[in-house]
Amino acid sequence: MVLMCWGAGGITYASAQEAALPLQRTAEKKSLAKLQVHRLVFVLRLGIRALVLMLKFSPILLLYPLSLLSQHCTACWLDALFWVTETSGPTFIKLGQWASTRRDIFSQEFCDRFSRLHVKVQPHLWTHTKQCLRRAFGEGWRQLFIFDSKEPVGSGCVAQVYRAKARVANVQDPAFQQLVEGLEKEDLLEAWEVPGFRKTLSSLWGSEKGEEEMSDNVDGGSAELPHAEDKGLIPVAIKVLHPGIRTQVQIDLILMKAGSVIISCLPGLKWLSLPEVVDEFEKLMTKQIDLRCEARNMEKFKNNFKDLEYVKFPTPLRPFVTSTVLVETYEESEPISNYLRAEVSVAVKQRIARMGVYTLLKMVFVDNFVHGDLHPGNILVQADLGVSNQNKATLTDLWDTVVVSMRPSPPPLQLVLLDAGIVAQLSERDLRNLRAVFTAVVLQQGDRVAELILNHARANECQDVPRFKKEMAELVNLAVSDTLSLGKVQVSELLSRVFQLLIHHK
Repeated sequence: MVLMCWGAGGITYASAQEAALPLQRTAEKKSLAKLQVHRLVFVLRLGIRALVLMLKFSPILLLYPLSLLSQHCTACWLDALFWVTETSGPTFIKLGQWASTRRDIFSQEFCDRFSRLHVKVQPHLWTHTKQCLRRAFGEGWRQLFIFDSKEPVGSGCVAQVYRAKARVANVQDPAFQQLVEGLEKEDLLEAWEVPGFRKTLSSLWGSEKGEEEMSDNVDGGSAELPHAEDKGLIPVAIKVLHPGIRTQVQIDLILMKAGSVIISCLPGLKWLSLPEVVDEFEKLMTKQIDLRCEARNMEKFKNNFKDLEYVKFPTPLRPFVTSTVLVETYEESEPISNYLRAEVSVAVKQRIARMGVYTLLKMVFVDNFVHGDLHPGNILVQADLGVSNQNKATLTDLWDTVVVSMRPSPPPLQLVLLDAGIVAQLSERDLRNLRAVFTAVVLQQGDRVAELILNHARANECQDVPRFKKEMAELVNLAVSDTLSLGKVQVSELLSRVFQLLIHHK
């Protein structure tokens, strides 16, 4: 009897399995079809993007020989390249900004011009922000945040920033982790909302839906601010990635890699090591479009500087951190540019300068963890000096960074560093080489500096090594000469001469 029951049960189970097979196969076919459609759409977008970029950059490359005729022609050519880069999307804007810091590769004119590259992107719709908040924090996100306005305080080429207040007591970590689980994948259809592409389709079809949604976003008005007596509310800055930014960056990086390989095959350009440059930029860009990386970097900086009172970083508010949304503390500070005014005392300026130098030296030589985007918009100052007459908090988004301008905070004088999405770390080998170079500079060993550069350069096409060593020794002697006052040394000019020397000798 037992054997008969067991046999009948086995037959029933087998029959159920056979009945389930068609359903399983149907589901697999649907999944495979969806994957094929996704690949087809990606290849189509890749081809269209390649065609657009080729039409934009080909005339610039063909006209490059004319830029060698005169300074005026060079300026005109750089203006054209600047405009093309500025209108080619977030990846190329970031590439231009990053390239402006590589004075060891590009000319001073190029770096000076592209260091001003910045575009204020049209904000994405409030509906996308709501979708990101819902996917990140669940349907109850409205109980977590009170927005000052549905309008962002700033919009950069990668993300936009809102000012809000957070009810930090309303979230339990275990519940939040369940909400976040499985919600990090970007919706396929988000790619169609890429700024510019959507607008093009709207103009072709005469659709006014986007304008209606935008006006609805504006008419939504400002949310009522909580009263001062409300408990558990803290001011925060909420950063939200633009829709489709990951797909667009992925496509642009593929095309950049292909272009760098082709350009490197041209005679005389191999020394630029463009494929390695693009690989380095890819790592930085990939991390910048994942806001979890920025949160981790911020936490590591806070740990590295926990014993120093004069430097601080915004605190990421976990568990309000996902790949597309980052919530961090709102730092009440003033832009460092306010301290360049004539009414600020020299003593205060010198103190801020020393704080900045010590901070950078600690990052490079002690921690080997360097903030890779320390432009003035990312450096704020907290002080009791009152260099600004503003009594109202204002925020601006500069290169995807929240720049806060508020009435001064209590002492002590502190630097506040923002936007840690880009960081740099050297390998042990490169760090040893860097220390060896600085040691040789201090000891006035110009020949040794030149040898270290020649031995460790990724690409070396120097044709006149003795002359290179001689000129490098002259620069080193100029930098550390006892007869030259350190206060009279123009560091930027000295570095420019070093980079020009490297470019000249390849």
